[in-house]
Amino acid sequence: MEYPAGLKYSREHEWVKLEGSVALVGITDFAQSELGDVVYVELPEAGAEVEANNTFGVVESVKAVSDLYAPVSGTVAEVNQQLNDEPELVNSDPFEDGWMLRIEMSDASEVDGLLDADEYKAFVEEESA
Repeated sequence: MEYPAGLKYSREHEWVKLEGSVALVGITDFAQSELGDVVYVELPEAGAEVEANNTFGVVESVKAVSDLYAPVSGTVAEVNQQLNDEPELVNSDPFEDGWMLRIEMSDASEVDGLLDADEYKAFVEEESA
């Protein structure tokens, strides 16, 4: 299981990579491994507003359909269109090619409420126990 340092993590298993005032968002290695083979990803359009802790989309796997939760609030600046044709990138490369959204944050302080890699790893281990 990977927990890259330098990223922030939500308790709903999304990760955030800060790029200035933009948050690059995807689901964690733990989340994709729990889901199994991802077959479909439903994401909002660029320009949509998302609110922290509210759903922004759905990921469907061979095992389950799961809501995706925004780790921060703001405007969707970009959506990973590659996932339309290759949803399996969420499984094979969740932290790079499998990213989902770029969000222009409306409140950068929301990031302070997210977990760092060590905190997230401990959270996952506790949740899995």
